[in-house]
Amino acid sequence: MKLYYVGVLDNTKSPAIQLCAEHELSEFSRFTRDEYGKFMTMISKTVAERTKPGQRQSVEEQDYVVHCYARSEGVAGVVITKDYPHIAAHSVLSKLMDQFLSEVPLSTVQAAKNNGDVSFPALKDYLNNYQDANNASSIAKIQQELDETKIVLHKAIDSVLQRGEKLDDLVAKSSDLSAQSKMFYKSAKKQNSCCLVM
Repeated sequence: MKLYYVGVLDNTKSPAIQLCAEHELSEFSRFTRDEYGKFMTMISKTVAERTKPGQRQSVEEQDYVVHCYARSEGVAGVVITKDYPHIAAHSVLSKLMDQFLSEVPLSTVQAAKNNGDVSFPALKDYLNNYQDANNASSIAKIQQELDETKIVLHKAIDSVLQRGEKLDDLVAKSSDLSAQSKMFYKSAKKQNSCCLVM
């Protein structure tokens, strides 16, 4: 699970304007980071332009998923992830867009003409704090806990079944032993009846 890009774009213009963005590209080579950053900017603009106001969408591109949430105010939040739950990604987008629209006036957004014209320092915090999807969505955290509980229950059921098989073996052995002891008793009684001492 990894967040690579978090950005806010003005999707009322064509091409969309990247108002502010943050990248986490440390896993890529120093020589290719710039190209990956440009790719993520380009794909986020394309997806933001094609997302209608009030709509959410997720688009897969190679190994990455671009999640977009376009608000009716004319701005769209975009995150680019890899192996990140959709619910958690859209939860991050909802929080991001609510905070962005409460802190940045729409007049500032509408006045932006170039990429990076709007300052929003909280974006870096979103990128750092939500690398773990469990921090983003309580639903994702609950799902992980349910998966762990399911694994524990499967192990417990398997051990109970194995114990049940062992108990069946013990019952079968005890019934065999009981039958053998009855035969021994009968043969001992016959032997003792022959050798009666007077």
